[in-house]
Amino acid sequence: MDRKMANRKLIRLSQLKNKLATENLEEIDWVTFGVIVKKVTPQSANNGRTFSIWRLNDLWDLNECVSLFLFGEVHKEHWKTDQGTV
Repeated sequence: MDRKMANRKLIRLSQLKNKLATENLEEIDWVTFGVIVKKVTPQSANNGRTFSIWRLNDLWDLNECVSLFLFGEVHKEHWKTDQGTV
């Protein structure tokens, strides 16, 4: 993990909104981690394609979640991922 994180900045998911407002993250090599705390049943878009919505949290601040929308091949490959997965 130390090798993978070398020269990268860890930003907690619960800090992401604040960091986006105060820093130019496009100039930083950064990573974040999240746990799937809620999955919405797959939905159909207006174009008929199915997508998923996951709510992610870093377990640091349970009030701060990020919604992740999965479309296309990503949805097809990952929609069965279990809640609680990192």
